[in-house]
Amino acid sequence: MKAFSASGMAAALILSLATAGVAQAQPKQATAAQVRQLLEVTGSGKMMHGMMEQMNSRMASFMEQALPCVPASYWQDFAGPKAEQDMINKLVPVYQKHFTQSDMTGLLKFYRTPLGQKVIHEMPETMRESMQIGQSWGKNRMQAMVAQLKKDGTISADGKCPATKPDAKTGK
Repeated sequence: MKAFSASGMAAALILSLATAGVAQAQPKQATAAQVRQLLEVTGSGKMMHGMMEQMNSRMASFMEQALPCVPASYWQDFAGPKAEQDMINKLVPVYQKHFTQSDMTGLLKFYRTPLGQKVIHEMPETMRESMQIGQSWGKNRMQAMVAQLKKDGTISADGKCPATKPDAKTGK
């Protein structure tokens, strides 16, 4: 019985040490301060401010027409400083969900480098050009696929399906 107790205690000790190691191995969630720093360093805060100003202008104009009984000044704060902070507060948990403190440290370090700043500066244009290429590619790909369907007789020359559908197995 004593041998069993000693081995049982040893197993319990090993198990508790193993689970303590697992608990310590969990990475810490990014802090709200880190997320706010990242938004600032990447220029996301400035971009959000610009979008909020545009939204304010559009919203005020739209609401002025939709509800002329409400003074235009009422809508001017739709996306003001308080709204910006509210939006940032809503974004913080999203970043915290996906990034650890260590991740944030690395991201902040990178985005503060000349290369990181270049990425920030060039990314909008890179994305715009990529979208144009994607749209052109998609259009050309669709045209080629439709042309093949016409050539195969799956669809008519005017791009319409025949009155009867082809058999799924044979294609005829």
